[in-house]
Amino acid sequence: MNETDLAGPMVFCLAFGATLLLAGKIQFGYVYGISAIGCLGMFCLLNLMSMTGVSFGCVASVLGYCLLPMILLSTFAIVFSLQGVMGIILTAGIIGWCSFSASKIFISALAMEGQQLLVAYPCALLYGVFALISVF
Repeated sequence: MNETDLAGPMVFCLAFGATLLLAGKIQFGYVYGISAIGCLGMFCLLNLMSMTGVSFGCVASVLGYCLLPMILLSTFAIVFSLQGVMGIILTAGIIGWCSFSASKIFISALAMEGQQLLVAYPCALLYGVFALISVF
């Protein structure tokens, strides 16, 4: 986690906004605003929970790269409606995938063994907001 790469997460945010636009939802401001507030919240939380500090760029990089499954969800929402039972199951799976991968990276990089659920819960809340934007 010494290297911060923000080009990939920015591309993923643009791709997420573009797929939402193709689905008829003009939500660019919400995507960037929620991303910034979510990164700031996770930055504060991880610095309070870990013995070693983490930089804001690293948090933004991990959260941005783990946004990729959410792009798949919004791409699926272009063609199909996500408001049925299958949409709920797919959305819950995507939220779990995003939050599990982000929490796994944070836990391994910050040596926080045994705290994965404590990190995965706020990640799931953040990605849940992105999923709500995709569904509705």
